[in-house]
Amino acid sequence: MDGFTIRPAQPEDHERLGDLTAAAYLDDGLLDFGAEDPYLEVLRDVARRAEHAEVLVAADASGTVLGGVAFVAGPGPFADVAREGEAEFRTLAVAPDGRGRGVGTALVRECIDRARALGRQRVVLSTQPMMHAAHRVYERFGFRRAPERDWSPIDTLTLLVYELDLTADPARD
Repeated sequence: MDGFTIRPAQPEDHERLGDLTAAAYLDDGLLDFGAEDPYLEVLRDVARRAEHAEVLVAADASGTVLGGVAFVAGPGPFADVAREGEAEFRTLAVAPDGRGRGVGTALVRECIDRARALGRQRVVLSTQPMMHAAHRVYERFGFRRAPERDWSPIDTLTLLVYELDLTADPARD
């Protein structure tokens, strides 16, 4: 890791993480309706995520939040695709000044470690088809596509599901 730590988000991190998550989705062209997309408010609402999931951040030595993710321990109100025995992560985002430093990789690793510690058999996630850099990160950890689980939150968007089998050899990640 290049000068940052992964830790639980604190309330004082929420605004920064919400802004950087919304900006990452906007800048990467991931929102169907651009700056008018209603999902932007969901992305900015870190406090709500923290009510239903464990929100983790990557922060540098000065405390600046470089990225974050919501870890969902299992099925429930904030899980999109997790089933019994599975953990899920959502809204993974990295600020421009955190990209290329291993922030996204470290956040994914932390989610996998937390799922293992809870005894989950799999980690699952949903991703947009054009998120190629993220797909490469997931695949390096051993995530595989699960096309039979793909789903559409709105008519114009199909999300791809990836899953990682934690019952396999943990040395591979």
